[in-house]
Amino acid sequence: MTGSDMWAFRLSAPAVLDKVSAGAPGPQALLDGQVMVKLAAGGLCGSDLPFFRGARNDVVPMDDESDYSMTPIGVSMHEIVGEVVASRDTALRTGAKVVGWATGMNGLAEYVVTDGASLAEYDPALAAGTAVMLQPLACVLYAVDQMGQVEGVDAAVLGLGPIGLLFAHVLRSRGASSVVGVDRVSRSEVADLFGLDRAVHASCDRWAAGIHEGAQPGLVVEAIGHQVGTLASAISAVAPQGEVHYFGVPDDDWYPLNMHQLIRKHLTLRSGTTLDRRNYLLQAGEYLRRYPDLMNCYVTDVYPVAEAQRAFESAIAPAAGRLKIVLEV
Repeated sequence: MTGSDMWAFRLSAPAVLDKVSAGAPGPQALLDGQVMVKLAAGGLCGSDLPFFRGARNDVVPMDDESDYSMTPIGVSMHEIVGEVVASRDTALRTGAKVVGWATGMNGLAEYVVTDGASLAEYDPALAAGTAVMLQPLACVLYAVDQMGQVEGVDAAVLGLGPIGLLFAHVLRSRGASSVVGVDRVSRSEVADLFGLDRAVHASCDRWAAGIHEGAQPGLVVEAIGHQVGTLASAISAVAPQGEVHYFGVPDDDWYPLNMHQLIRKHLTLRSGTTLDRRNYLLQAGEYLRRYPDLMNCYVTDVYPVAEAQRAFESAIAPAAGRLKIVLEV
């Protein structure tokens, strides 16, 4: 591939993707532990969208942040499925079908260089567009494993996008007594499929204001991110001695917290990013084998990669009936 060209996308202005031709990386570009993947499919995640809209991203720093001609190619998409075409990871052979993270957020390209430890082989019986869901599922499984008591707990999930719905399903499978979800978009049509006892169609602050003492959930997952107010609603809503798990990606470095509530309610606030990625990707494959019905309801919108612009425009405008958006090559 050295010297040949590949297709890729580059952000040329806020919310504007251009398809470009770029030099394909050769095997000599790989560092120890890295692999090169030929893209077959990718999933759009909420953490990709701020960069698409024009926000900075520390993962892809630029010398001049206002000069879009310096935007790296392939950014911003990190959920990828494809075939290993070159490898310096002894655990991943050339030809392996893999799913996982484009660690440089650079998945919008024909060939993607990424860390092998952030990938795992998947069941080749899965279509690439279906296998995409193993990456967000791995994130959710890891997060739930970090939580305290889940079995027998009344739980609430703030944000019923693709990640929040997976949280609802995994919490129910782990023995949560009840799971309530809250979103500004109605998710009533999929509530049963994802194990929700109730899907509240309202803003998080309105929902939190209406919870009476004694009816507060013992666990609240904030699966929205990108704003300060929803974390405040989670802290307000959770029961004394309860836990708030902040999962969503923050757009702000600093979040004001109601320390009075946090201390007087003896709360646990937990967060973090996904570690041990290959192991959890494999666990996600096992989970999907146990719950195969998820494959029929999670991915709702599939676009050819040539229509990446339209796919991102859909992703920034959540709507009823729309869950995971996937790009296929």
